[in-house]
Amino acid sequence: MAKKPKKQQQSGGTPATVALTAAGVPFTVHSYDHDPSHPSYGEEAAEAMGVSPDRVFKTLVADVDGALTVAVVPVAGQLDLKGLAAAVGGKRASMADPALAERTTGYVRGGISPLGQRKRLRTVLDESAGLHETVCVSAGRRGLEVELSPADLAELTSAVLAPIGRT
Repeated sequence: MAKKPKKQQQSGGTPATVALTAAGVPFTVHSYDHDPSHPSYGEEAAEAMGVSPDRVFKTLVADVDGALTVAVVPVAGQLDLKGLAAAVGGKRASMADPALAERTTGYVRGGISPLGQRKRLRTVLDESAGLHETVCVSAGRRGLEVELSPADLAELTSAVLAPIGRT
């Protein structure tokens, strides 16, 4: 059974929330008790926060023609690797090695945020984010999500918007 999320209005102290605070962007941090046995980090977050999985976005790191690329897609669907490659002018995309993704972003799997990464990677945000007033993405650790406008997310990550999610 999911525990009631705790809401905070201020920085949770992760690189993602520090970046948001520094940018002066309005955001809300949601924390919940992470269950390591849950099969999906994103679905767990949606359930814990009582938010539609269409509004909770997962951050995936892929390799597009040899360059690491961040894909941000709804947890309710999957990443379309061909769509991701096309969105950045590439030919072929595959999921990045998890250890490489962790080293490059500075975050652990299940807590990779598109914000405040150790090395800024090109980012593609699924265009469905624009259907919502706010979306939730990882705030930089398991059990911590940040809610912000899709426009602010796109601006802060210099994201390209493209149809990269599929159900």
